[in-house]
Amino acid sequence: MIRRRSRRCRSRRMLFSSCRVTDARIIDPEPHEDARGRFMRAWCEDEFAAHGIEFRPLQANMGLSHWRGTIRGLHYQVAPALEAKLVRCTRGSLFDVIVDLRPTSPSYCEWYGTILTAENGRMLYVPEGCAHGCQSLEDGTEFHYMTSAVYSPRDARGARYDDPAFAIGWPLPATLVSEQDLDWPRFKRR
Repeated sequence: MIRRRSRRCRSRRMLFSSCRVTDARIIDPEPHEDARGRFMRAWCEDEFAAHGIEFRPLQANMGLSHWRGTIRGLHYQVAPALEAKLVRCTRGSLFDVIVDLRPTSPSYCEWYGTILTAENGRMLYVPEGCAHGCQSLEDGTEFHYMTSAVYSPRDARGARYDDPAFAIGWPLPATLVSEQDLDWPRFKRR
């Protein structure tokens, strides 16, 4: 039996919340659920603009962490390839972190972390000039993120996940970190 869709159309929106990192946003979808399952908006240029965020994705990336406790990051790009990111978890769960590296920002060197899961659909908007990292909370965690700039190896930078300049409170001990991420230099405040 095919069921007809209701003629009443409801706008599915996203809920934007601030956090302690200036210009960053936590974005929670308002999913539509019915007998078929769930539908939710993952990005909308008009809604972002209505919340003062200029974000036009130019690249989308996906990552898979096989093991619980895996840490990726902290990554960012410098000018002329500054990038903002919109991150969501598509399978499993992760602790997603941003660090403000903008010397003129009121939240300079502060970090914020939130749990993103496939179930909650939450997203984290990472502004330009902020570093991003994540830790998988389950085996087989997958994530997807869009960026406002194309990856530029020449402009790629990073900071160590355990740098005392930030003192990030990761929820689990680090079980796997890439050699590249372990080789980033200690961060020097400006």
